[in-house]
Amino acid sequence: MKSNIRRGFLITSITLVISAFSIYLFTYSTYEEKEDLSYQKVFEANYKIFALNLPNSIEFAGEKVPLQLIDVKEKLDRELHVNTYWQSNTLLFIKRSNRWFPVIEKILLEENVPNDFKYLALIESGLTQIVSSAGAAGFWQIMKKTGPEYGLEVNSEVDERYHIEKSTHAACLYLKEAKEKFGSWTLAAASYNMGQSGLQKQLDKQQVNSYYDLLLNSETSRYLSRIIAAKHILSNADQFGFNFRSKDLYPIISYKTITLDSSVNSFVDYAALNGINYKVLKYLNPWLRDKDLNNSSKKTYSIKIPDEKFIDQLQTQLPITAIDTSQNKN
Repeated sequence: MKSNIRRGFLITSITLVISAFSIYLFTYSTYEEKEDLSYQKVFEANYKIFALNLPNSIEFAGEKVPLQLIDVKEKLDRELHVNTYWQSNTLLFIKRSNRWFPVIEKILLEENVPNDFKYLALIESGLTQIVSSAGAAGFWQIMKKTGPEYGLEVNSEVDERYHIEKSTHAACLYLKEAKEKFGSWTLAAASYNMGQSGLQKQLDKQQVNSYYDLLLNSETSRYLSRIIAAKHILSNADQFGFNFRSKDLYPIISYKTITLDSSVNSFVDYAALNGINYKVLKYLNPWLRDKDLNNSSKKTYSIKIPDEKFIDQLQTQLPITAIDTSQNKN
């Protein structure tokens, strides 16, 4: 009898627990669904992504882009959307361009190359000293074998593909040569991506003389659209929602130059003798690729040393050996 009562009590207790738990799960599930629905409504009300207006007309290097062509229009549309909504990358483009465009613009002007080609460098490297999987290096992504053809020194100690001014001059030489060969700056830009011989082969094969009438590999097919989209966005940044203050942009680092026409046993010591550390020396002179310099030919190089006002913004200390030497003199 007592056993049956206990059994009944146990069954009743278990039933009540299961029922209570089921009610809790149902109530919690209902609450969670309501909360999700409310959250989704807030999201939809506040998060908006807009399709972009395309320009009615646009030029590259003074040459009109034929936006009446469906594929040309859609390629530009793609690149405008990609770069507008890849906000972090484009904002970095804007920040870096404040530092480096003035350097590039000056040389383009000297070389009589259209100003729009600064956007080619931007698209090639993001204005960083990168190396591609194919081995192209520097702002202008110049191949190792191509550099010497356009006056650059390229070896294990000195690689002027990383020299911003010299590599820009070299790129200008290439572009002017290509413009002379193909007759348009647009085709010159395309050849920068796929090579002059490769482009000529396609022009001959397809029997056209316009970049926009060529069927090319996917990379070169996008190439001009990427450059033109970068130009359009950076020239009208506020219209694309990019907001920044002057202090947000990367500053131009002023410097003095010193002449180097001898060998250097240690660039750590060389930097210290000029009041900076090794990191700062390489930061301003990334074309110096090794820790020393043989320079058996006694070639003359110009080394950038930051102006005094930038020293404390670039380093916290000199090499320890330089500090010790200074203290011993005192």
